[in-house]
Amino acid sequence: YRGEGVLPASPQDVWECIKPVAGGLRTKWDQNVKDFEVIEAVSDMVSVCRTTTPSAFMRIISPREFVDVILMKQYEDGTMLSAATNVEHPLCPPQPNFVRGFNYPCGCFCIPLPGEPDRTQLLTFFQTDLGGYLPQTVVDSFFPASIAGFYSNLTKAVKALK
Repeated sequence: YRGEGVLPASPQDVWECIKPVAGGLRTKWDQNVKDFEVIEAVSDMVSVCRTTTPSAFMRIISPREFVDVILMKQYEDGTMLSAATNVEHPLCPPQPNFVRGFNYPCGCFCIPLPGEPDRTQLLTFFQTDLGGYLPQTVVDSFFPASIAGFYSNLTKAVKALK
């Protein structure tokens, strides 16, 4: 799935809301992120992280956990990137009460808009296997609404930073 939108905030403010760090803002505004923890900091740009989600879709979708290796990078033009993919890690075996999901390569790009310092293009790519025994129709109806909610809630979060 691909999402794209222009948010009414600077790239730094958008990044502050979405960056994948322990204690970050994402758990406060993103209804699909319950908890986020760093399992291992490989470097200041690369970490192995565990993300948990609450149950969703009227509890048809059980809580999930995802373990990913995440790269964060800033480019010369000011674009900020968070890219992730599934990884197994010995310090993070599957936990009871969670279904282990898998993120295929995915990420977010916060792209500055030339001449518009208070607006940011956000380009997102999600490629997730929720795991478990969900009918594809449930998955297909969950993701578009989830992505729309992501952009709507992120817009509210960046406005609240001001």
